[in-house]
Parts: sequence; C-alpha cells; structure tokens
Amino acid sequence: MSLIAGVRAPPGRVMGHAGAFVGAGEKNAAAKIKVLEDAGVVITNHPSKFGEGMKRLLGSEAHRIPPPSSHDRAQQRGMHTLRRPTVVSSGNPAHLQRRNVHIPESRSFEMLEHVGVPISKSEDPESRDYFLTLAVDRTNYTPCITTSFSIGGESPQLHAKTYRLELDKVEDDSTLSSIAKDLNCKEESLDSLSLLLSSLIDIFFGKEASSLSTRISRNQQGELAVARAEFSFDDAAFRSGKRHADLQEMRDTSHEVPEEVEAEKDGIVYIKLKADGNIGTLVNGAGLAMNTVDAIVDLGGKCANFLDTGGKATSETVKSSFRIILKDPRVKTIFVNIFGGLTLCDMIADGIMLAYKDLGIKVPVVVRLRGTNEEIGQKMIAESGLSLHAFDDFDEAAKKVIELARESD
Repeated sequence: MSLIAGVRAPPGRVMGHAGAFVGAGEKNAAAKIKVLEDAGVVITNHPSKFGEGMKRLLGSEAHRIPPPSSHDRAQQRGMHTLRRPTVVSSGNPAHLQRRNVHIPESRSFEMLEHVGVPISKSEDPESRDYFLTLAVDRTNYTPCITTSFSIGGESPQLHAKTYRLELDKVEDDSTLSSIAKDLNCKEESLDSLSLLLSSLIDIFFGKEASSLSTRISRNQQGELAVARAEFSFDDAAFRSGKRHADLQEMRDTSHEVPEEVEAEKDGIVYIKLKADGNIGTLVNGAGLAMNTVDAIVDLGGKCANFLDTGGKATSETVKSSFRIILKDPRVKTIFVNIFGGLTLCDMIADGIMLAYKDLGIKVPVVVRLRGTNEEIGQKMIAESGLSLHAFDDFDEAAKKVIELARESD
C-alpha cells in the first residue's frame, strides 16, 4: 500500500519546507502512481486512510493478496477515493524551483553574455524546441546534463535524456557527441555548443546552481544561441554561508506573487494555485499539505492555495497564514488540517483564535486537529464560542469544507 503526494502540485514548484519538487526528466506524482498500480499496489490519497486500507489488506483471505486484475485495481482506487488526474505539463522540463533564488531571465541572459554566449531575441523558426538543462540527478546523486525537445507543444519530458556530469566537466567526447545529436547540431554548431555547455557548467558549479535551463535557437550562421533561460540557485549557500550575495540582489520580487513573498518573510511556504479554487488550506508539513489538496480535489472541491506552516509554527505563524490566505478574494472557506508532531495542537488552536480576534474572519473555517495535545486543542476550539466547524475524521471535514464553499458561491 502506498501514499503519493503532489498530484496537483504545480509543475516545478518546491512544495513546502521539505523541498519536494520534480526535476528535469523525473517522473511526476501521476507517473509514479501508474507504476505502483501496474505493480498491484493499492494507492491512497491521504494518511488518514492508511489504517483502514491496511486492515482490509491484512484481513484478506489467508493473508494472501493475488495480483489484482485491472477491475480489482479500479475497485481499490474507488475505496480510497483516488482518481488519477489528467496532468497538463507546462512545457519546459526544468521549471523554476522556488526554495531557491530564481533570477529574472534578463539577468540570466547577462550572465551568459558576460562569458560570450550569444542570446537570441527572436523565436526559433524550427518546428522543434530544443532544451539544454543542468540540474541534479537525485536518483544517482550527481549533477547531470539533460537534453530534450518538444514537437507541437508536447511535453519535453517525453524526450528527455540525461547524462552524468562529473568533476565540473563532460565525462568524455562521446557524451558531447550524444548531446550534439540530441540537439540536432550540425558541424557549424559544435563550437557554439561547446561554449554554451562549458559556460553553463562554470555557472552551475561556481554559483552553486540548482537548475540552469535554456531553450536553444540558431542564428543564420548555424551557431547556437539562447532564446529562453531560467536559472535558479541554492538559497542555502547564502543563508548558511553568506555566499553569492550578488544573486540575492538579482532577485526581482516584483515578478513574483506578492502573497508568496510575504509568506516567505514569515517562514511560511505559500503557493497560490491557479484556476477557480475557492478553498483556502492551512496545513503543517509539505506532504500532508499536498495530500490535503489532492484529497479535496478528489472529493470534488477546488483549492485556492498550498500552505505549509512548517514544523516550528507558532500562534503568530498561524495568524499570519490566515492573513495571507484571506488576501485571495477567491477564498470562500478555509480548511485547517493539522497533524501535530513538533507542532502542538493547542498552539494551533490559540493561533486560530488569535486570527479571529485580530483579522475579523468572515469566511467559514473547518478545523481538524490530530496529534500532540489534540484533546487540549479541540477543547479550546469547542469552548471558544467561535463559529468553527471541528472534525476528527478527514473525509467528513473535507466534505464539509467543500459544502461550505459551494454554498458561498
């Protein structure tokens, strides 16, 4: 039995303090679910459903579970309310990763031009879009070079190829030849490919990058030029060692979502989801936050945001989380889903009451508190006199928040 989080996570975004993200060429949550289901694994979409599911599996006849048929697997998915979604890729295989410093494209271009890499200001006339990315291969624990291309708007991940990068250089000439073939480079393009690749490698290691993604164009002479660039760098280099302060200065927060920038200052990871979401979510822990969004959508709801308060959240953090969520006019109701480990449920309850007192909350709030000091927290909520909807069961809480959101539309 398995639990997979992040089916509805925005492509490329780092989800919460845990740092979960899909890197270049890696499988996303939906792809992982398919692999597991094909192997006969029962999938659930929220930790609260694990106990029930395991009881059923262990209680099977003779404790043996034969390989399920496709019909059986469909029934198992129904039992755990998981519907595999249609995942739409946004195109580029190495999307920006927001736990890191992401610099504007214009500054990425400046870094490349400084070392002599040409920049293309016009669209590539070819039918294929070619991509060259330096990132980290988390499966093999090594930096890597990823090539890919796209035809007719399809996902470049379908054609991604990854090459190991060791000791700040391409491993051998055959690797360079393979990369040239992947990018459809002719003889006249090889020198410019070598310059681009060596420049990206120097930036990657010299500036402690996490992802350098480029879309490749060609000029009339056949030389490679960079048409698009998304560069992100490991923020830990600055936070822990004050290295690369120049990258911090390059960050342009005016192009970022204001609420996300504000949340970052309070130690909160907030990601505003697109489309017509109307349910605000306030959760502690990246995995639980992703599962909460997935499960609400599976039940027919629409989430407006992802929010991870972090394991060291305080009452003030909870209050700030409410303030940030309520800045989104789409939000019609808020779901607080807490599993207390490091985070104490009574502290969360205190933060909720503080938010009601100071923010004048007008939308309905559904609260589920489980874990450390849950009895104290639940008692505080029950005796608060506030118009809160408190639940123990996750499904009951999720269905209530969906009902309240629909009534408010």
